[in-house]
Amino acid sequence: MFSTKINKFLVLSKKIFKKNKKSLYLSRYLKIMFSLSEENYLKSIFHLQTISGKGISTSAIAKKLDTKPSSVTDMIKKLADKQVLVYKKYQGVTLTNSGMKAATNIVRKHRLWEVFLVEKLNFSWDEVHDVAEQLEHIKSPKLINELDAFLGFPKKDPHGDPIPDKEGNFQKIEKQLLSTLDEKQSGICVGVSDSSSGFLKYLDNNNISLGKKIEVLSKEPFDGSLTILINTKKITISKKISNNIYIQS
Repeated sequence: MFSTKINKFLVLSKKIFKKNKKSLYLSRYLKIMFSLSEENYLKSIFHLQTISGKGISTSAIAKKLDTKPSSVTDMIKKLADKQVLVYKKYQGVTLTNSGMKAATNIVRKHRLWEVFLVEKLNFSWDEVHDVAEQLEHIKSPKLINELDAFLGFPKKDPHGDPIPDKEGNFQKIEKQLLSTLDEKQSGICVGVSDSSSGFLKYLDNNNISLGKKIEVLSKEPFDGSLTILINTKKITISKKISNNIYIQS
């Protein structure tokens, strides 16, 4: 099954990137501005900064990347030397304008590859993240721009997250967590904050997906669990689950 998907990927790749063959071969010889590890740090800091709106502590970065605080400190120094972030004692790390541009470019590549894998190679939404983690480090801008055009300039990835355009602009999506709804309120599922395979498989098993209408039938005051209605199916979900589902009223 997997080999069939890879073969299909290779066939489609030839169609998309025929004009880019030369740049693909040359890209391996071009100077790389960021290492794979540096790109992972930039992307993680971007996600943390987007949520908090302020400086990010080294401990938060270490937790996000599951690494040692000392390793984070060393990387911060390297990235600060490249002028893509600023570190201030007691205030944490913030990305500079060039750092934000680099990070959004990585995020753009990741989310475009996820769309490609789902729409063109029939991957499910719980399979794409790890593969996109590898593909996001391809350096060719022309390759990614052609991929964007080939896919019809999608605005959202398979998990409902907005895809930046080549200028780094996002289309803002109005949304709220399912856990914030009261009884008798409803909304359309537009995204998830947890893209782990286990969580997405749980949603699939319970018929929860993007575009589905979710109605809150009851809310348990003790633990915040919800009884919800999806189509004609009634299920009870924990607060942990509802805290990871975005809806649009």
